[in-house]
Amino acid sequence: MKKWIKAITFIMVLTLILAACNTSKPQTSGASVSGDGYEETTIRLAYNLPQDHHISKGIEQFAKDVTDKSDGAVKVQVYPAGQLLSDKDMNQSILSGGVEMGVNSATLWASTVPAMGIFDVPYVFTTYEEAGEALNGEFGDKLRTAMEEKGAKVLLFADYGYAQFANNKRPLKSPSDFEGLKIRSIGDIPSEMIKAYGASPVFMGGGEVYMALQRNTVDGATSGTTAMLQRKYDEVTKYLTINNYAYLEFILAVNQDYWNGLPEKTQTLLTETAKETEDWIRLQAEAEDKLTAKQLEEKGMEVYVVPEEDLLEWKEAAKPAWDAFSKNAGDLGNKLLEMVDKK
Repeated sequence: MKKWIKAITFIMVLTLILAACNTSKPQTSGASVSGDGYEETTIRLAYNLPQDHHISKGIEQFAKDVTDKSDGAVKVQVYPAGQLLSDKDMNQSILSGGVEMGVNSATLWASTVPAMGIFDVPYVFTTYEEAGEALNGEFGDKLRTAMEEKGAKVLLFADYGYAQFANNKRPLKSPSDFEGLKIRSIGDIPSEMIKAYGASPVFMGGGEVYMALQRNTVDGATSGTTAMLQRKYDEVTKYLTINNYAYLEFILAVNQDYWNGLPEKTQTLLTETAKETEDWIRLQAEAEDKLTAKQLEEKGMEVYVVPEEDLLEWKEAAKPAWDAFSKNAGDLGNKLLEMVDKK
């Protein structure tokens, strides 16, 4: 009899323990929830820039901050420097849900949202502050909405910095100095400007430019000074022209359907952390542009800074590029041009 009483008592205690265990960890929609109330999830984030680029550093910090703030519940797993996806495959993978998040240039997003090509239009933004104000206001909101309509939510605009020209033939002190040169281009709109200046645009990947310059396949190239320094342009070009013709943007985007399925608390965490990252990257863009231009000069490049009073001549000569954008970017693109064109 005593054995039966002991057995029944043991079963009752075990039942109470199991019941306590089942209620100690609340379940939401079948998913595990952390002590801070974040639903556990792992987000894959891919980018192609070198890991020492200021945008890359910002993105890596974004991933760390999200993970830390959620006490490890929301993990952002980063795939840097093209490890997971090439820049050509990135956008389609984000749109299809092949990857949850990715960083890519606005130039490449222009094939999906033509108005994104606005950042390649010559002399649209003349200062870092002007670009920041536009992106934080109605201008940026219109681009965000257009991206969402295509299936990608913009978490942040990552300022790459201004694009410049390097070449190994002669100083480029006016648009007429481009006559007859072969210049590596970064997109359709810059190509229209290069042609308008009298040169021939040549398309190639960033990793191919050094060899092309060394072998005189091209005479020069356009890029940011951050990339010029990283890719050692100083070894194969002599002249650098600082004319700040395009304020290049990269975009951290997330698949819209995936975003819609995230808990509101997680969405808030990602949004607030992305804003902090966006502000940090914008400050770094200006500092890095100045620093890398100086370093290229110290390495032997002859630097010419176009005087502010001469920029109108460069802008007017680039009008065919504005016309090409206006023709292809639709109503939204033209509305954006009206918002930023002060002339």
